[in-house]
Amino acid sequence: MYIEDKSQGLVGGAVIGRVTFSKSGSSIHYKGRTFQTLAGQGFKSNYFEVGTGAEFWI
Repeated sequence: MYIEDKSQGLVGGAVIGRVTFSKSGSSIHYKGRTFQTLAGQGFKSNYFEVGTGAEFWI
């Protein structure tokens, strides 16, 4: 899946990697990091990292 860091603005570093989804589908796990959905409330992002609050486009 495509994962782009949006914490510093509209353009950020990106990677393509294999993710796993929670049973409910509301969170994604990638390399020990957990991302939770913003449920349509983000601007140019749709997930945030639970530990840091940084926003991502996944």
